[in-house]
Amino acid sequence: MKKKLIGPLMLDVAGHALTAEDRDLLRHPLCGGVILFTRNYADRAQLKALCDDILALKSPRLLLAADYEGGRVQRFHEGFTRIPAMRTLGHLHDSDPRAALDQARAHATTIGNELGAFGIDLCFAPVLDLDRGVSSVIGDRGFASQPLHVADLARAFVAGLKSTGMAATGKHFPGHGSVVPDSHLELPVDPRPFDEIEHEDLVPFRALIAQEIDSIMTAHVRYTQVDQTPASHSKRWISGYLRRTLGFRGAVFSDDMSMKGAAAIGSLSERARMALDAGTDMLPVCNDRPSALRLLDDLATVKISPAKSARLARLYRKDVQ
Repeated sequence: MKKKLIGPLMLDVAGHALTAEDRDLLRHPLCGGVILFTRNYADRAQLKALCDDILALKSPRLLLAADYEGGRVQRFHEGFTRIPAMRTLGHLHDSDPRAALDQARAHATTIGNELGAFGIDLCFAPVLDLDRGVSSVIGDRGFASQPLHVADLARAFVAGLKSTGMAATGKHFPGHGSVVPDSHLELPVDPRPFDEIEHEDLVPFRALIAQEIDSIMTAHVRYTQVDQTPASHSKRWISGYLRRTLGFRGAVFSDDMSMKGAAAIGSLSERARMALDAGTDMLPVCNDRPSALRLLDDLATVKISPAKSARLARLYRKDVQ
């Protein structure tokens, strides 16, 4: 019997329970994952029932993920530990590095344990972008402005997640912290030379790749001195630099394909095909059900890659004794 593979699309659902349309959509062969949002949470019992329902839909089961960085990006609140913005750890690191590293690991351990209780596999964190004080969309989501401090704190955070069996995602490759525009609203352009990006923004990514981070999310940012194609759709950045130069072996996620920064590239179908062709393993498509339905039709001829499916399968939650 031919082995079933994990599809390359990560989709969302609107409410507290699955509808008939949700079930049909999530069972589509091209759908390999689900991302949860605040709107999907009423209470712990409801969330557990929703997650159990999603995980039982098909085999291989869907990957289950959430953006859960702390601060303003924490999807569930009532009944969950409040995690501070990561910038607070950067400030603590200035005076007491050991305490900051301990807290980074402890916060991530809390996240991993609390989300893991619901069967969630993957936390879209930590943010590896440098907190340069120019990007409002990154802002206090970043640990610090110093690349080595970011690397140290992120390593501790990832170790905390891994201790609970949860996969981590470093984002937003190769660095979103040095551009002013918000890629949710427009396509930012970073005109800096590659040498500057390599010696600053890419330092945390190299450190986390050396630690064998599970996955990396690419940025909807155009780095004009490197490639006119935004990093999230760029063969030069993904297949070239990330895979070949840095030797990254984990899974590659695009940032949400419904964001305006991605829309500048073309239709959803065009940008999805471009990102997959560039080497991306999974594409989140969020908050736009009509477009998601059209995309499934448009990508009907896409063959699911066994190699990409295998990388995604390594993100399933690990049992920790």
